[in-house]
Amino acid sequence: MGLRLVQVNVKARDDAALGRFWAQALGWGLSSEGPGVTNVEPVGFSWPDPAAVCVDLVAVPDPETVRYRLHLDLATTSEAHQAELVARLKELGARPADVGQGDVPWTVLADPEGNVFCVLEPREIYRDTGPIAAVVVDCADPRAMARFWGEAAAWTVHEVTDDHARLRSPQGVGPYLEFLRTTPGEKTVWNRIHLDLLPYRGDDQAAEVARLRALGATPADVGQGDVPWIVLADPEGNDFCVLAAPR
Repeated sequence: MGLRLVQVNVKARDDAALGRFWAQALGWGLSSEGPGVTNVEPVGFSWPDPAAVCVDLVAVPDPETVRYRLHLDLATTSEAHQAELVARLKELGARPADVGQGDVPWTVLADPEGNVFCVLEPREIYRDTGPIAAVVVDCADPRAMARFWGEAAAWTVHEVTDDHARLRSPQGVGPYLEFLRTTPGEKTVWNRIHLDLLPYRGDDQAAEVARLRALGATPADVGQGDVPWIVLADPEGNDFCVLAAPR
């Protein structure tokens, strides 16, 4: 039946502190499913729901500092809103970041642990996404990634070119999943930021994993040990997790 994209998983030195930053940045609430895990999600939200892709912060001893392939784009409604949001994020601990973007209308920042994200200028396409406009993945082949992720998560492909692909949940709500053509360096460590997918109620996790492997996913070992989720890598080597199906 496909899988639901339910959260962006971020490894953190201090999950609680980074969670507070992102909760204030997005205007969302905080919860925790256990020590070392902080969940950031809309207030009153009933997980899972396609209207929001949540952010989970998971503590690890020493997350590496490299340029990551995945980042968040935040939506704004006006130039004044963009300026106000950037100023507020800086007060919360974000700092300007230079990733070679040059003179662009969006603002590139890094959160308190160095994860880069963008505050976009107002764009009509993102007017109904909520605070997260898009989850953006750098890749070498947007067309191939759109094919894989469109089938993996049963998301609708809205746009695809050689340089960019845009997908969204079939319900037409929540953020977009976008693939941007870049020249990523060779992956030598596990990703600090990855996507978590959830089977639908009643679906079989093992069957979904077999389906993903038939689409081109491969098993990945990031030191996860004996856990209820299964770690895979997409055709370009980006790690992601298939969570256990809800009962």
